[in-house]
Amino acid sequence: MSDKFTVEIITPDQSILKSEASEVTIPSYEGQMGILKDHIPLITFLRPGLILIKNQDENKFYVEEGTVEFSNNNLLILTSTAKDLKNFDKSLINNLLEQAEKKLQDNNSTDKEKYIISYQIDTLKEINR
Repeated sequence: MSDKFTVEIITPDQSILKSEASEVTIPSYEGQMGILKDHIPLITFLRPGLILIKNQDENKFYVEEGTVEFSNNNLLILTSTAKDLKNFDKSLINNLLEQAEKKLQDNNSTDKEKYIISYQIDTLKEINR
């Protein structure tokens, strides 16, 4: 019996990924969430972080926001910012990091915005190592 389920990442422009996976870890507001085959149905929101997809190999995607739905062993991730780490340019990471740090210092930012930006900064620093 297979321990695989279908995972799909879609942006407004294109389908980024559609494959089988044995485990997916997503960055939700409830915390890092691991999903395996036959997980209970769920709908949740993504915060900035890394999506980790495990199969024979491991794929990582950077996301800033989005929604996730898991039902009937199909994981659907809708986001506008999915970027495969294999194709992530170091200068782009530094640019995003600089912009986020400027936003964090902005006195007009709400606590919610600062909370989200802090996750974005932590994730970008982790990628940049």
